[in-house]
Amino acid sequence: MADLVVGVDGGSSKTDLVLADTEGRLLAWVRGDGTRPHREGMNATTDRLAQLGRRARAVAGLPADARVTVGGFFLANVDRRAEERQAAQQLSRLGVAERTVVRNDTLAVLRAGAPDGWGVAVVSGAGINAAGVHPRGRSARFLSLGDITGDWGGGLAVARAGLGAAVRAGDGRGPATALRRALPGHFALRSVEAVALAVSEGEIPMVALHGLAPLVFAAAAGGDTVARGIVLRLGDEIVAMVTALLRRLRLLRTPTPVVLGGGTLQNGHVLLPDHIRARLAAEAPLAGPRVLDVPPVAGAADEALLTAGAPATARRRLRETIAGTGPRSTEGL
Repeated sequence: MADLVVGVDGGSSKTDLVLADTEGRLLAWVRGDGTRPHREGMNATTDRLAQLGRRARAVAGLPADARVTVGGFFLANVDRRAEERQAAQQLSRLGVAERTVVRNDTLAVLRAGAPDGWGVAVVSGAGINAAGVHPRGRSARFLSLGDITGDWGGGLAVARAGLGAAVRAGDGRGPATALRRALPGHFALRSVEAVALAVSEGEIPMVALHGLAPLVFAAAAGGDTVARGIVLRLGDEIVAMVTALLRRLRLLRTPTPVVLGGGTLQNGHVLLPDHIRARLAAEAPLAGPRVLDVPPVAGAADEALLTAGAPATARRRLRETIAGTGPRSTEGL
């Protein structure tokens, strides 16, 4: 009988968990809240992941204590080695799998888009992060603590910049923009000023602004100069991260895969990836950027299968299934 494995891609806004077997059959794909141990604590985060695993077994029609051989957990906001070890220890205590692998979520994107397991990966979802792995195994990453470590990017940053630009357009500090008309309706309010006041007074959680990011991308695609500037700024930040990692790993003179994943990069809009490609062609011409064509959870599941010793045919089978389907159970979104 085939063994069970779990692959988890935990982002800031949502977590995808795939339950599969070592023959590459997808048994369940469930979705829950994001992984935010920096805000909620590691205990709450790992407890929620364990609950999500039990829900996956229920969806698959398996008992709650069904044995899982390997769990591959690729988690946002788990950025330091000490945090990875802490998460692994707590997940092991909770019995989520006989063997637990914990990595930052950027490495799920790398595993999903660079089958040899090395290169540079960028995740731009609600937040932003990047990591690089040398062919010989050496890695590089960023401290990634937000504004205090110079980070800017991801859907929430795009949304906040769009809202701010729309307010500035109304009070005379900035140029006119279609964002003044496009953004308020998302919250059923009459003006961007009303949205800003609602956020300031706690009526709209800051994290809820993430929902404005698709509207900024749509305005940029429609030719709005201000929205385009915000999207291109995100592209510049991504290029800065990629080139910094290539330089630190001494890969600027080596053909290197660069995998772009996350909601703001896998949203179907071409402006951002085209800008990234153009900038990298000038600054790191041997870099090979590509937008990930499967959900990042495919990388987490692939790592779990690889660790479990599953054959390449099983890994390909599961990847193809994940590419052609979606979560069957969602909760807490």
